[in-house]
Amino acid sequence: MGLVYNFSIAFFEQLLSFFSLFSEKIKKFLKPRSESFSTLNKKTKHFENYIWVHVASLGEYEQALPVIKEIKKSFVDYKTVLSFFSNSGFDIIKDKSICDLTILLPLDTAKNAKNFIDLVNPKMVLFVKYEFWPNYLNYLNKKNIPTFLIMGVFRNDHWFFKYYGKWFKKRLLAFKHFFVIDEGSLRVLKKNGFNNSTVIGDSRFERVMNIRNSNNKIKIIEKFKGPRLCIVAGSTWKDDENLFINYINSLESNNICFIIVPHQIHHKSIEHIKNSIKTKVTIMSQYRNFENEKPKVMIVDSVGILTKIYSYADIAYVGGGMGKTGLHNTLEPAVFKIPVIIGNNFDKFKEVKKLLELGGITSINNQQKFDEKMNEFINSKIKRANIGEINFNFIKSNLGASKKIVKLLKKEK
Repeated sequence: MGLVYNFSIAFFEQLLSFFSLFSEKIKKFLKPRSESFSTLNKKTKHFENYIWVHVASLGEYEQALPVIKEIKKSFVDYKTVLSFFSNSGFDIIKDKSICDLTILLPLDTAKNAKNFIDLVNPKMVLFVKYEFWPNYLNYLNKKNIPTFLIMGVFRNDHWFFKYYGKWFKKRLLAFKHFFVIDEGSLRVLKKNGFNNSTVIGDSRFERVMNIRNSNNKIKIIEKFKGPRLCIVAGSTWKDDENLFINYINSLESNNICFIIVPHQIHHKSIEHIKNSIKTKVTIMSQYRNFENEKPKVMIVDSVGILTKIYSYADIAYVGGGMGKTGLHNTLEPAVFKIPVIIGNNFDKFKEVKKLLELGGITSINNQQKFDEKMNEFINSKIKRANIGEINFNFIKSNLGASKKIVKLLKKEK
């Protein structure tokens, strides 16, 4: 299996190199990865101590951020190297990262893994959530570098616990310890022979609490909302947007405004939303301070500001759950003490299931239920406040994972 994997990944790298001659998209995927080696060569020094943190994309970075902050406070003699696999996540964070060096991870060939790790020469490595790269893990294990998985999530149906995943499963031996978010993951690891694990919770709770306590002011949003009740639809896809289009077109009240933040910002899809809504609509980048009648709907065509926009919401809808794209982060709006509505596809999210039980999140599966719940929340300020308190208290009760992780890392070091 190892030979097949190594041949496949090396062949894939060569194939991408060839097609990058004809594709700008592939070139953008490969070029910054190849530059990672020269960046490390120039900017790392062998006499310095490095902690390497690897994340897949933006979501995992946000999850790791409270841990990285605690590391920087507790490991003051160490520098941090952050690597991304996702180009998009890297592009968003590279200029505002709190780490000493932020780069893209080269593809998982044996040669790349050796070169990368030898250049960084980390004293400690943290992989976040789902990141398992066999050649990197193999070389870390070979060099006996303390390697940890943080915010780990494991299920019985994970492919490396299947008969065909035995070679990959062996690579998990590189991890000195697994910091997992729940008891289910702990049981799965123990069942498969890994007893070096601890339930630690989820640092996303700290991340969203930090967001709540940050400066979330956006002047344009403030002017647009005014004194009106504001409903924010975040990270929406077509199925989600259809619900809002139908609801807005049937609504008569003028004292309500809507902010729609599509997950993918394409001119064509934004124009479709705008043209489908019968009332007055503005696009954020084109907004001006209307002296007379304000638009009822704003469509956001900027990235990276959704968490701030949630701070203006009285009710939030989180997209992805009406289709199969995957539900987006529900904690981000919940921390602002507001009701949260989602679709009916949420099986992989334990915090969502718990908040559904507590009554902080409402799941709908069709237009009628969406309309009913929206009307219910709009018409009752007391209900909105009570539900908001449920969400906030749940988040508050789950804080502390980052400090626990760093405390244990200092013992394991």
